[in-house]
Amino acid sequence: MSIEKVRDYFSQWGMEKRVMELDQSSATVEEAAAALHTEGRRIAKSMSFMVGEYPILVIFAGDARVDNHKFKERFHKKATMLKHDDVERLIGHPVGGVCPFAINEGVDVFLDESLKRFPTVFPACGTANSAIELTLPELETCSHAKAWVDVSKGWQEAKQ
Repeated sequence: MSIEKVRDYFSQWGMEKRVMELDQSSATVEEAAAALHTEGRRIAKSMSFMVGEYPILVIFAGDARVDNHKFKERFHKKATMLKHDDVERLIGHPVGGVCPFAINEGVDVFLDESLKRFPTVFPACGTANSAIELTLPELETCSHAKAWVDVSKGWQEAKQ
């Protein structure tokens, strides 16, 4: 099961007990916010794309959307999301539980600037009813993020 794989992954930092298994779905930003009693924008949503021949993950704030122009400038490719049926095979987690932890080898992780507004965020942990609360330094470390990127839009109006 994916959540056990993620718990094992977090054990290298002694953080496995912080992984939450929720009684309700957290598969969407709205569901995760309700389940965690927080604002949707603090949900760290993982979006998977193909860049050339390789899948990547970009972690966005819950209220951010992909800015196609910025994405193409940064990655030199059009933003092409993975097909639903390919996500688990290429990333290592099913849709609704995609996260940057315990993923397949060769998948690069990028953190979007939209997350920097918050002291902590809530990414999923491999299933559609799991999460963990992490500081941004913890997210950087635990996701093995390759870089911070600015490839989003729609959240700046809500910036606080």
